[in-house]
Amino acid sequence: MASERWVFGYGSLMWRPGFPFAERRGATLHGRRRAFCIYSVHHRGTYERPGLVLGLAPGGAVRGAAYRVAETDWPQVYAYLMEREQPTETYIEARRHVRLDDGRRVECLVFLSDVRHAQWAGALSLERQAELIAGARGLSGPNTEYLRDLVEHLREMGVRDTGMERLLTMVEAGAA
Repeated sequence: MASERWVFGYGSLMWRPGFPFAERRGATLHGRRRAFCIYSVHHRGTYERPGLVLGLAPGGAVRGAAYRVAETDWPQVYAYLMEREQPTETYIEARRHVRLDDGRRVECLVFLSDVRHAQWAGALSLERQAELIAGARGLSGPNTEYLRDLVEHLREMGVRDTGMERLLTMVEAGAA
């Protein structure tokens, strides 16, 4: 259907979308990967002690969730997503095709990491990521909680992200 509206989530949108949807499917986005590549200076860190939050960095593929939104709900859902995902404009709004678990290929609204934004952290080593995450705390709490929440929810949804699991192990072991 040409009028279908889809949204792709790779982090908290997977388990806490916060908007009405008509259908939810597991999905894979190629050409991007889930990464702690954005400095957080509000929610999971401060300007003095930045933390890290997820973004869709270039390269690889990422398992996530795709949501079909009814056309009548789209204006409100879109406004909500812009407020939720774009407060500091660290993401670029884009449309990308994803492969749904049932084999369909659909175009989704996705928020890609803006590699030109001042909060872009880039490809940090796992050791550096662990160091930043382990010591950061912001308005939404400790950065470690964000990582732990991510890994636990991914596991519950049957998504294995060995990189995120390894990072959590490092943070919890105090390897930073």
